[in-house]
Amino acid sequence: MKKEFQSGFIAIIGRPNVGKSTLLNALVGEKIAIMSDKPQTTRNKITAVLTEKDYQMIFLDTPGMHRPKSKLGEIMVSEVKSALNEVDAVLLVVEPDQKYGPIEQELLNNLKGLTDRIILIINKIDLVQKNGILPMINDYANLCDFHAVIPVSATNGDGVQIVKDELLKLMPIGPMYFPEDMITDQPEKKMVGEIIREKALQLLDQEVPHGVAVEIVTMKPNEKGLLEITANIYCEKDSHKGIIIGKQGSMLKRIGTMARMDIEKIFGNKIFLELWVKVKPDWRNSEFMLKDFGFKQQ
Repeated sequence: MKKEFQSGFIAIIGRPNVGKSTLLNALVGEKIAIMSDKPQTTRNKITAVLTEKDYQMIFLDTPGMHRPKSKLGEIMVSEVKSALNEVDAVLLVVEPDQKYGPIEQELLNNLKGLTDRIILIINKIDLVQKNGILPMINDYANLCDFHAVIPVSATNGDGVQIVKDELLKLMPIGPMYFPEDMITDQPEKKMVGEIIREKALQLLDQEVPHGVAVEIVTMKPNEKGLLEITANIYCEKDSHKGIIIGKQGSMLKRIGTMARMDIEKIFGNKIFLELWVKVKPDWRNSEFMLKDFGFKQQ
């Protein structure tokens, strides 16, 4: 008897900087979400698709749950809460040294109807001794009747297949929602902009990255077939502009070089990337600017 096709939606939630985007990329086997060791790297809810012969899993990578300090922060938190209204399973991601706190309590309060469909992911186990995570497992087990508790290292792939196996147990019988060769619903311009922002996050000092947004101005092939991309990097202060550009343009060149290499991997062709830096004071609190950058209040 032929096995019925299974499909479902899965939210990946947790505090900022616990490795949600790294886990997403490991699950689908492709780089979908940008990664950084700085909190609040993910700003929008990102959809990634994993399709196999008998199932399709649609992952929603959400911004890290935090106390918002700007309109952008409010939008990011609303992205998390909206994701919980449309899922069949939830991956709650925590770190081995992370104690249960108000953020986890709020997340679990929003998941009361899904308690038997939550998988607790203890990520970054490669950074601790194995016996060091046992007390944490016991503490969380007393709080919620999780479907499963899985120690994982998303960076090196340990435990990732176990996560897929447990998720499949929670997937209902359903259709193939997306074409089998589709891995994300992100527009190409959005992906390119996020790659540029990722490199800025990786290279810039602590204060600057959270005030950085990227706008793709043009993206089209020239007469020789070379893809030409022009992008604006926006920051909030003139002093930040100088940091992003760097001495004699050195920092901007590094950002561009690193971004170009990743973008070329996606498109499989050489590209020409031109970057400009512009100042938009306090854009994170401007409803007009947030809408212009593609952020929408739920």
